[in-house]
Amino acid sequence: MTATEPHVDTDVLVVGAGITGLQSALDLADLGYEVLLVDRDPSIGGKMIGLSKVFPTMDCASCITTPRMSAAAHHENITTWTYTEVDRIVPQHAGETPDPGFVAHLTRKPRYVSEDLCIGCRLCEYACPVDLPHEFEGNIGARRAAYIPFGTAIPQKALIDIDACIYCGKCEKACPTDAIDFGQEPVGVEVRARSVVLATGYQTTPLEAKKEYSGGRAANVIGGLEMERLLAPNGPYGRVLRPSDGKIPDSVAYVQCAGSRDETLGVPYCSRVCCMYAIKQSMLLSGSLPLADITVYYMDIRAFGKGYEQFFQTARSMGIGFVKAKVARIEEEANGDLRLRVEMIEEDGRVAEPVHDLVVLSVGLKPGDDPRRYIGVALDQYGFVASPDPKLDATLTSLPGVVAAGTAIGPKDIVDSIVEASAAATKLAIYLGPPARSPAPTDDGLEVEVREIDAAAAMAVVAPSPVGPASQTEVTRG
Repeated sequence: MTATEPHVDTDVLVVGAGITGLQSALDLADLGYEVLLVDRDPSIGGKMIGLSKVFPTMDCASCITTPRMSAAAHHENITTWTYTEVDRIVPQHAGETPDPGFVAHLTRKPRYVSEDLCIGCRLCEYACPVDLPHEFEGNIGARRAAYIPFGTAIPQKALIDIDACIYCGKCEKACPTDAIDFGQEPVGVEVRARSVVLATGYQTTPLEAKKEYSGGRAANVIGGLEMERLLAPNGPYGRVLRPSDGKIPDSVAYVQCAGSRDETLGVPYCSRVCCMYAIKQSMLLSGSLPLADITVYYMDIRAFGKGYEQFFQTARSMGIGFVKAKVARIEEEANGDLRLRVEMIEEDGRVAEPVHDLVVLSVGLKPGDDPRRYIGVALDQYGFVASPDPKLDATLTSLPGVVAAGTAIGPKDIVDSIVEASAAATKLAIYLGPPARSPAPTDDGLEVEVREIDAAAAMAVVAPSPVGPASQTEVTRG
């Protein structure tokens, strides 16, 4: 049974609270627009908050993401709803309603913990006797059935995995504020939004997609996101250990294109980030495990961005092995080691069978969601949101008033995702016209002035598109 709440009005509904959704929400909120930011996970931050460092600068990923998470959570123009599903978004056309836009039907899933009463003390988590694989740690760490998603989660509120709960009552006894509420039900909410941002992110190709690589069967065959958690200072083990037996690995292999450029997986495209995250992780591993042999088996190294080729050459100079080869299969030995059958392309095609302690599959990127479940936007043949004119403006969609950004559009790195997020926000600011409330002051103390300009002049800068302006504006700083 689903309870209902009164409807909510907002200027912009942002679907997805990863780095792309956060950036779009903050840009729009700073201009004075009211933003509702929703995410299906129990915390904002998306996948970036789980990374160790970012390439090619090797900056701390958490140090970039956490300030944006905090800014969004505390911004006066942003309302954040986590653990919320989008059921459908219905366009309201002119003539049907005095205020055309969109009506979104959302479901706020029950946490079985009152967000108003929970103080984030984690006493319920400490008391809970049920251990489960931790999704945030790539299932190589553990969590309790009552838990806070991770240390820097926003909101810092507990939830209960009701499917795993044994109803022992220990969490209720431990909670100092009586926040546990097993009577919670899903709550349906109707949201009236003037525009929508789709920032639904990505998912990785399944580890077990290529059966010959033993992913999902051999414990020491892991994916790129799992290695990110092993390398993170707040990771499940606090250092790099192989999952099967806790051994410090002496030999680590990366298998490139393990989930991309493969017609049999339905992913014939290059996922763009796999080469670079493998290079980044190899460099971090060489620091964490200075005596380990690290080998990257690749078909092509695609280091295409600014500074990326230099990043690759730096990795080679550190002694990381890059072997142009095709990996045919991976077999688990009795002791947990992994034997690879490899065609050495640069060595007359001879076949070798090296053995490694740990193998990382550089899995590819797929769409994080199918937006057609709830809104009628056009998708490309791979399931990403399609733009009617991708060379002119990739953030456009087939629906006026709806834009998309980041990996919802296609595989890309963090820098490009943030750029697209700001581009999408700018597009909607033009579409929506001046906000009802004054923009917030900027960090440098300067005020933002929003003034009307001629529509024809605006369209000379912003090309004609389905998003088409309701009122054109220019934003200046003075």
